[in-house]
Amino acid sequence: MIEPINTRDMPGFFLHRQDRAHAVVVAVDMPNLKVQMDLYHCQVAEGDVAMKIRKYVPTGHVGHIQIAGSPARHEPDMGELHYPYLFQVLEELGYVGWIGCEYRPLRGAVPGGTSAGLQWLKPLV
Repeated sequence: MIEPINTRDMPGFFLHRQDRAHAVVVAVDMPNLKVQMDLYHCQVAEGDVAMKIRKYVPTGHVGHIQIAGSPARHEPDMGELHYPYLFQVLEELGYVGWIGCEYRPLRGAVPGGTSAGLQWLKPLV
């Protein structure tokens, strides 16, 4: 698994764009090499996330998807990305892989804050 990571969070990170990561997968041409498509990093580095999903998921090169709110990397219901819509796009494309969460809970330092921060998930299940 290779993951493009935006250079705002990790200045100088070599692999920071979806097109470059997918070019590596095509060039290496091995079935066990996939892209971890972190939608937070994609939004920060490139934007146009729904179109990137539509372009790359059908290739079969996306092995895992990660989500977080953008721009602050808090819960996925905060910020610029509308995950119910993006999940609908993934469903339309037949994506059946895992979707992981990697974010900094806004209330994580408060007792019970991480659990309280999972309220965003209820409307989706």
